[in-house]
Amino acid sequence: MTFSNELVLRAQALLEAYRSDGRKIATAESCTGGLIGALFTDIPGSSKVFERGFITYSNEAKIESLGVDAAVIGHHGAVSAPVAEAMALGALEHSRADVTLAVTGIAGPGGGTAQKPVGTVWFATATRESVYSEMQLFTGSRSEIRMQAVSHALQLLAH
Repeated sequence: MTFSNELVLRAQALLEAYRSDGRKIATAESCTGGLIGALFTDIPGSSKVFERGFITYSNEAKIESLGVDAAVIGHHGAVSAPVAEAMALGALEHSRADVTLAVTGIAGPGGGTAQKPVGTVWFATATRESVYSEMQLFTGSRSEIRMQAVSHALQLLAH
């Protein structure tokens, strides 16, 4: 997948800001399947900031790689605030990052429900001091939803 120039420029600026602050980022990606990590690693010098990425597409991967409680997934579903937060905290615990970002959602074209339609994406960021989560509802094709999620992830990491 090719990233737009605008997205690359935003990622470069983000990485430079984190580098200047001496902070590192780790990601925990589900529906984006590593696109955020791919965007970062397309940028020369990103290793100074991008510490690691977890691609935890299946529930088992979320449980095994990030320590997400199976009961939380069972009760809330993989696409939920509690799971996104647990993914972000798990990435923080299993890395040397200062800030983590997790993303889990339904990119479609199938898999949506009335409560969680296609395009529902939960994001969470975590630091040693706090956790924040929010939901976005994106529209378009599977690829468009995933790229919108990558774009929104950069916005969240910029705060």
